[in-house]
Amino acid sequence: MTIDRLHRSPETPEWRRSVPYLLLAIALHAALLFYPMRMVSGMLKAMPPLSATLKMEQAAPAPVVEPAKVPPSPPPVASTSRRERPVPKPRTVIAMTPEQAASSAAFTAPAPVVAQPPATPTAPVVINPAPATFSPARFEAAYLHNPRPNYPAVSRRLGEEGKVLLRVLVSPDGRAAAVNLEKSSNFERLDEAARQAVAQWRFVPAKRGDEAVEATIIIPLLFRLED
Repeated sequence: MTIDRLHRSPETPEWRRSVPYLLLAIALHAALLFYPMRMVSGMLKAMPPLSATLKMEQAAPAPVVEPAKVPPSPPPVASTSRRERPVPKPRTVIAMTPEQAASSAAFTAPAPVVAQPPATPTAPVVINPAPATFSPARFEAAYLHNPRPNYPAVSRRLGEEGKVLLRVLVSPDGRAAAVNLEKSSNFERLDEAARQAVAQWRFVPAKRGDEAVEATIIIPLLFRLED
């Protein structure tokens, strides 16, 4: 039985005649819904699967901040200066005794400025030169070739012996300027023989620094007979 026949059949109720149209509409709507879904499903199957890789990057470590070096505070220096007095606040005037007033005035009054006397010019310091070294005269140097005194023949025969001390003034040129008897041998002949010999001697003059000067020396001479 066709749709036209159902439509034209007088025995079919009204709602039954509309059932075929309703089914046809449902089928068309289902086809319209199913076809796009198949296309989308085919497209999804044809597309390669997408893979996502999550890479965790390690955050760079935060820079270590070193604490700032604080220089050690210098040790407290004991203040030698006088501590400043705080400015007194205005107070009620209180009567003071004369002793308290004098003490307060002495404390607050500034010290008088004493004028310093002009500096006395200092005298120049005179530095005395160091004394020059003194070298005494000498007579025993071998290069002087001073002869020994002659032993008097009479003194030898008489057995006279003794020691003579002569004081000699030596000139700057090394000669005997004066010969004097300092101590006798108790024999005049021995004393005179010694004096005559020394008067002809040559000497190394005394020196003060680098300068030859006149000086006196004592010369001992011994007269002794040999066995």
